[in-house]
Amino acid sequence: MMPGIGQYDVGSSVDLFMLIKQTTKGTTNTGKPFLTLILQDKSGDIEAKLWDASEQDELNYQPETIVKVSGDVQSYRGKNQLRIRQIKPSAPGDGLELSDFLQTAPLSIDEMTSKITQFIFEMKNPNIQRITRHLLKKYQKPFLEYPAATKNHHEFVSGLAYHVVSMLDLSKSIAGLYPSLDTDLLYAGVILHDLGKVFELSGPTSTSYTVEGNLLGHISIMVNEIGKAADELGIKGEETMILQHLVLSHHGKAEWGSPKPPMIKEAEILHYIDNIDAKMNMLDKVLDKTKPGEYTERVFALDNRSFYKPAFHK
Repeated sequence: MMPGIGQYDVGSSVDLFMLIKQTTKGTTNTGKPFLTLILQDKSGDIEAKLWDASEQDELNYQPETIVKVSGDVQSYRGKNQLRIRQIKPSAPGDGLELSDFLQTAPLSIDEMTSKITQFIFEMKNPNIQRITRHLLKKYQKPFLEYPAATKNHHEFVSGLAYHVVSMLDLSKSIAGLYPSLDTDLLYAGVILHDLGKVFELSGPTSTSYTVEGNLLGHISIMVNEIGKAADELGIKGEETMILQHLVLSHHGKAEWGSPKPPMIKEAEILHYIDNIDAKMNMLDKVLDKTKPGEYTERVFALDNRSFYKPAFHK
């Protein structure tokens, strides 16, 4: 099996079929147009520049286009970048599908569904359980297919559900150490905290932000959805407001996107669990393509730091 783009080191020459994940048009200081392409396969993605881009190039190299590209892997500002020597759209005879290039969660949809269902089954508070089950059933298909983000963490097919499953496992372990935690609230907060991303994001391939996502964001969308679910189910009581608070506060601080800081114990823990899982996913991704005894590329979302992979890690 041929290596993917994630296995190539700086200085390597590549000649691969890849999928265009994102295209951005730019202009040089001298006024010449260029395209910034994010190219991906199952092993990861890489940024590439197409200089002196024509109007035809803009049409040819749109997101979700499979291309044959040759070039050289370089380092630019601490990150790998592909210098394109030649690029062309794939031909129908190449027999390639979008799914050949998409990263997917390491667990199957059936495995993740079964696990999440079990956590909902364990909830003892009927109001929390009914709201959680209602919303998950309502948006089950996109929830199981969408990524958790456009970049940085869990940005692969079914990444949103995988992020939730990982967080549920973390929640169960932490609740075992701190039995005063209300696991109904904690599990429901994990399942619902990012569910608004099925509105915020465009879908599982070439993911971008929707108009609703840009203008409202997944947090406020989900707060409204919880309120609507409670009305539809005829649920009265404080549980609805507490679930809304969990969603509102899960980013932790206003400067990180939370309208409110965590003000109940389960909200504080939810924020940390979300942060741990997102950061571990980012670190695993860059360390997987780093040799022992070397540093990773810079990770913008982690204060633009490089991380060292100890030489004894094989």
